[in-house]
Amino acid sequence: MRHSLSELLFDPSLVITVNRVDDPVFYVFDYQKRRLNMEFQHFHTYWEVYILFDDTAGHVIEGEYFSLQRGDLVLLKPGLLHKSTYEEHAKPKARLVIGFRIEEHPKGFERQTERLLSLFGEKIPIFRFDGQIQEEIHRLLNRIYQLGTEQPANAEMMIHQSFMELLWVLYTHKRQNQYVKQASTNSVSEKIYAITSYMHIHFDERLTLPEIAKMFSISPYYLSRQFKLVTGAGFVTYLQMIRIRHAQNDLLYSKKPIQQICEESGFPSFSQFNRVFHQYCEMSPSAFRKDTDHRSQLLLRRSDPEHNTKATLPRILQSPEEQG
Repeated sequence: MRHSLSELLFDPSLVITVNRVDDPVFYVFDYQKRRLNMEFQHFHTYWEVYILFDDTAGHVIEGEYFSLQRGDLVLLKPGLLHKSTYEEHAKPKARLVIGFRIEEHPKGFERQTERLLSLFGEKIPIFRFDGQIQEEIHRLLNRIYQLGTEQPANAEMMIHQSFMELLWVLYTHKRQNQYVKQASTNSVSEKIYAITSYMHIHFDERLTLPEIAKMFSISPYYLSRQFKLVTGAGFVTYLQMIRIRHAQNDLLYSKKPIQQICEESGFPSFSQFNRVFHQYCEMSPSAFRKDTDHRSQLLLRRSDPEHNTKATLPRILQSPEEQG
């Protein structure tokens, strides 16, 4: 059944796929309603666009909180820690998440493609428009929806072209972006997010809860309690996940020796690095670097908002039979 939300076509059961997740070019357009908050920030090996179709929500990027309203677009590059957030007990929120990979740029258009992808590197990669620009964005999103549901000949190529046009609209009008970061209405949450943001920048240094508490003028006991309430994880767990994310990113995208990655990720010893890495990734750093298929499935499985030990694969990795 189709629904219209702010002139946007929406079906909470729809998943549009173009190619497979391990192909040089792939897309997954995942239309869903969500109300559960993710347990922890996660990152992907692919690019992601999050579009809110509903009234309000939030997004945490590298430990920094951003409030969202209907129609906002969040652009997330590979390796960026993030999570969506929703008010407790609120109704499910409609959103579209687009996961994609473009490893091979069309010959002769490499510079233009890189220019479009540079949008994901903006200091605040969130875009908000109104008027004709918003109408153009809606037109392209609805075109992708119709191509995905009606499946005309060459639908996959037309979806790719429509998405690249969407990025082009954002790029050419980025100076008209109206998004402005607002301060949190909750002073406690604002302080915790200031702390997490500091942790994301200084993760390779020696960080302890008492030292951080003193730095931000808060009692260690109160910080410990509020930190878990706001982030969903304890201070030590959160810091370990930041460091593991950094290590995963280097294992994926660099040829650095593992000992060097350990040191640059902030772990005091190689034995602790191995132990913590295995705890979160269920394999050693060397096995993680070699086993591409298992790595991708593990990372994406853990990105599921309903994450638990028996979580099903996110729809970006599911086959059509699993999705249906």
